[in-house]
Amino acid sequence: MGLAAVCDLCEFRDPVSAEELERFETDVLAGFVLARASAGLAVGTIRGDVGHLDRMRSWFGRPLWGMEPADADGYFGKVLRGSPSGTRLAGARALTAYFLFLELRHKVEIHRMTGRVIECPIGEMNRRRGSKDAALRIPPTDPEIRKLFTGWGGELAICRTFAPTARNYTASKLMSQVGLGVSEACKLGLADIKWDLGRFGKLHVRQGKGARGSGPRERMVPLINGAGRTLGWFIEDVWGQFDDDHTRPGAPLFPSERKNTGGSSRRVGDDALRNGLATAAKAHLPIWADALTPHVLRHFCASGLYLGGLDLHGIQAVLQHSWIATTMRYVHVRQTRVEDAWVSGQQRAAKRLEGLTG
Repeated sequence: MGLAAVCDLCEFRDPVSAEELERFETDVLAGFVLARASAGLAVGTIRGDVGHLDRMRSWFGRPLWGMEPADADGYFGKVLRGSPSGTRLAGARALTAYFLFLELRHKVEIHRMTGRVIECPIGEMNRRRGSKDAALRIPPTDPEIRKLFTGWGGELAICRTFAPTARNYTASKLMSQVGLGVSEACKLGLADIKWDLGRFGKLHVRQGKGARGSGPRERMVPLINGAGRTLGWFIEDVWGQFDDDHTRPGAPLFPSERKNTGGSSRRVGDDALRNGLATAAKAHLPIWADALTPHVLRHFCASGLYLGGLDLHGIQAVLQHSWIATTMRYVHVRQTRVEDAWVSGQQRAAKRLEGLTG
């Protein structure tokens, strides 16, 4: 029985031609893209990773598998030093994923062609710490949100552009009631309101945000927390003013003032909803003028549902989180909740002591 041949990575070979190496690098990158697509990552996520790798490749001037830790230090510590934290973190993650792919699929070929042993240049000493989502988003209090929507609602009676203002008001209120994301709200259609499902009706979110760039994920959101009344008012009193046909397949729930070529309404863009909320906050809740965003309203919704008695698993289902740990980061309890629980515990302990000493 013969001995199996073993590849010795300490054995260096003669390098191949520059043309062959260039073709191989192109094939490797194509394989990386295909592997990421097979793993279920969204097209935008893959495109972002490839963009980071392309910029690093242009700066480095040769195949990325030749990068050393000092090269990564220079790129992330000098070239990207003034970039946003999220950009540096995304670049480091893309490079780490690429080197993992190289190690799993091509380390023997790369060693045979170049004599290089694959080792990721991102290690314990230069790995980005934290996450771009690490910042706390403490939402406004319930009285503050009531003040915002009370003032905004009063504005509807006197504003010059009633329909667009009422649309922005409704979309923001839904974000605060059932935790919709702004892009999710933009993609909703009239047919996505399922009035007869469940006890309160449901909203079919067809283009829900996927976790970790995994692509759109559908979910059914119950119209709790007054969301059914909000939508009912909007459909009956506002939607028709956009001059669209409610029987048209694909008619948007939140139309734009702009029209398609055939005269039907386009879907509202997320910038319109963001700007509408920002304008309303500046006018009716100025203390939050520069901080109230659709995502903060999503945090407000999660916190309100929790304080209203819904457990974390229920909130996880409403927000479509993959991990309960993510949901926990969205829940912000009142400042006195811990103290109130401590006082209640002390009172229970005192009652038990009374029973022992009586």
